[in-house]
Amino acid sequence: MKRNMRIVVSLLLICCMSLSLFAAGQAEAAKPARKVINLWSFTDEVPKMLEKYKELNPDFDYEINTTIIATTDGAYQPALDQALASSGENAPDIYCAESAFVLKYTQGDAAHFAAPYKDLGIDVNAKLKEADIAQYTVDIGTNPDGDLVGLGYQATGGAFIYRRSIAKDVWGTDDPAVITSKVGPGWDKFFKAAEDLKKKGYGIISGDGDIWHAIEGSSDKGWIVDGKLYIDPDREAFLDVAKMLIDKDYHNDTRDWTDAWFADMKDAGEKQIFGFFGPAWLINYVMAGNSGGSAPGEGTYGDWAVCEPPVGFFWGGTWVLANDKSPVKDAVGEIIEWITLDSSNTGLQYYWANGTLNGPGGTKDTVASGTVMSKSDGTLDFLGGQDMFDVFVPAGKFATGTNKTQYDETINMYWRDQVREYSYGNKTRSQAIADFKQQVADNLAIDVD
Repeated sequence: MKRNMRIVVSLLLICCMSLSLFAAGQAEAAKPARKVINLWSFTDEVPKMLEKYKELNPDFDYEINTTIIATTDGAYQPALDQALASSGENAPDIYCAESAFVLKYTQGDAAHFAAPYKDLGIDVNAKLKEADIAQYTVDIGTNPDGDLVGLGYQATGGAFIYRRSIAKDVWGTDDPAVITSKVGPGWDKFFKAAEDLKKKGYGIISGDGDIWHAIEGSSDKGWIVDGKLYIDPDREAFLDVAKMLIDKDYHNDTRDWTDAWFADMKDAGEKQIFGFFGPAWLINYVMAGNSGGSAPGEGTYGDWAVCEPPVGFFWGGTWVLANDKSPVKDAVGEIIEWITLDSSNTGLQYYWANGTLNGPGGTKDTVASGTVMSKSDGTLDFLGGQDMFDVFVPAGKFATGTNKTQYDETINMYWRDQVREYSYGNKTRSQAIADFKQQVADNLAIDVD
């Protein structure tokens, strides 16, 4: 009898446990799906885009949890890496990477975190063709397996941005078609133009950094080939170019992102400077604010134009990626497609190109979609009424993304420091190259011959 009672009690306990587990399972199943998207960025640019998306799509009932960490002092990448590796509820669903380090997240050490766009419900091939995305940004955003994992929203193909009044004084015209033939194609023509400008008392560029971005961006190969440090002949030639610029007094010998560089944008330097190499963001967010005015006739505002550069290159840009472990991939896919591949008049890029993201009268910018720019108005008062899209659309097609590495930011800094030592006569050419190689060997896990 006692044995039977024990059996009955055991059965009752089993039933109770089963009911508890069933109830817990039902409660878990009844929980609503997560309605939060964690966004990581280094500026407020992409977060504001998501705010706009929610405004345009009131049925999109996801909360956006934003983390912004500036790239200053290298703070952003370590924090992002830790957040991606830790996974869990607070891990990024969407994250941003800029051109200086994007290869790390699309093809390098952290590429395994990125979700292929096709896994987000995006018809990648059809959308790429429809939007006419420049190939360089696709190449950079493609992982080693051949899957697209990141795209940008800006077009950052470079042009030559020059002073109209100086062009007229030296060559009798400011027509971009004519000036294009004066400064290129190729560097021989560019330095012939520099000599023409010098005879009239002008510098062709502000400092060696202006030409470096074009030389770096147009080289055949990047800093690492077959796992070893490689100095492309075009990049090595920068040693001689930088020294020649000083020896022949072709510039004001400024360093980019310094007060002296900004001063040359408004004729406050030693001599007037003809031009700068850069994409549209350099015009909109750097030159315009440093031109000494805000309307044509004030400072140098309105006295600028753009033409094709001697070589194709790009400079800058932000790529948008998704976490492969995100539990809200469908929602993430909607947002990423709207930002990077929607070429309709209600896509992010149409608003961005026409300066209407926050209402009429905003800053017009070049965008990744050639389709969008072809139907948008890119005229700028800063450029004397020129439509910048006429130059920047082909500029994006001339650029290449196959010569980048995940270490570019650091290696470029080492290289430019050594080039400057040589051009100032502080080191021999061979010593500058040897010291550069030693810096790379001492600080990066890269084989140096």
